[in-house]
Amino acid sequence: MTVEAGKKMSIPITKPALGEEEARAPFDSIKSGWVTQGPKVAEFEKAVAAYVGARHGVATTSCTTGLHLALASIGVGPGDEVIVPSFTFIASANAILYTGATVVFCEIDPRTYNADPADIEKRITKRTKAIMPVDQIGLPCDIDAINEVAKRHGVDVVEDAAPAIGGAYKGRKVGSNAHQTVFSFHPRKVITTGEGGMITTDDDALADKARKLRAHAMSVSDLDRHKADRPIIEEYHELGFNYRMTDIQASIGLVQIRRLDELLRIRVTKAVRYNDELADINKLRSTSSCASASRRPTATTGSSAASGGSRCPPYLRTPPIRTSRTASGSPRTPTSSATSSWLGCCGAASPRGGASWPHISSRSTGTVSAASLCRSPRTPRERRCSSRCSRR
Repeated sequence: MTVEAGKKMSIPITKPALGEEEARAPFDSIKSGWVTQGPKVAEFEKAVAAYVGARHGVATTSCTTGLHLALASIGVGPGDEVIVPSFTFIASANAILYTGATVVFCEIDPRTYNADPADIEKRITKRTKAIMPVDQIGLPCDIDAINEVAKRHGVDVVEDAAPAIGGAYKGRKVGSNAHQTVFSFHPRKVITTGEGGMITTDDDALADKARKLRAHAMSVSDLDRHKADRPIIEEYHELGFNYRMTDIQASIGLVQIRRLDELLRIRVTKAVRYNDELADINKLRSTSSCASASRRPTATTGSSAASGGSRCPPYLRTPPIRTSRTASGSPRTPTSSATSSWLGCCGAASPRGGASWPHISSRSTGTVSAASLCRSPRTPRERRCSSRCSRR
């Protein structure tokens, strides 16, 4: 990339990874004439559920409507309270307000920017109906601890995993660890359908209820009525919504979910490079020392630096990713069974927007100026970074 002299180079936080196959994918749906929710949506739901290890996927128009649908499906309404972290995107709180329930904010763990399970427990009252933890910047929350709190108090858990598809928690894929998990397929996320979301759950009855509520609470789906050999008159016994994904979107999603592991590997490679190049810049800080210490390959041997110690929450302490160097000194593609966990930990998997700089606080938004990262070099790495910026 070349930049005119005197101008700053801006690096976007994320770009959607779309190619020719995604461009061709909607053709069959368009040609068939069935462009609303139909067979492609059902196929996409099965593909996502299979990937994360859940029994059901329920596609929606967005993660926001998915969160609302998940809460409505468990009966959250006026007079109830739902606990959500104080540091999140506005959609998390909005989805609660759509139901008429009260938003109760909890504190976050400064090491991860995710909800603090201990503080969640302090905020539970007789009116608490559910907890909505958020996988901030793609880093999985401590869902086991949160599930334990919920179990003790008899409340439900709806995990807002908007940017976290492909991430893992203790070796288990995000999407299989809470009663309901909701993903986003907005273009800022790892995979996209333009707009879209999905609930994953193992609860058969809950999945059936969510599917009905997303389509105006019709007693018979439009696809089943279309397939029938006789007229079917549907019934409406409760208030529903129009939160249906289209087959055009789902056809793109089917290509993207097949590419997910490939896209994650690309992000890991980039994140390793960012960590290696930016690790010693004093003003940059990771959301957890796991990202900067136990995951960062050294410049000389490719072995990992020492463990992050007490700053690293125990559930994030997974084996380090190791890299080797090419003859020119650039890092090779990392190999590790812990790749998915590390992705979330370094913040590169899919922050509430995409491939961010791993060592920049999750409070960073918009774009990052490369030149702004290279002022006042003090260490050899900073001087090397400054030299590279000046040549661009």
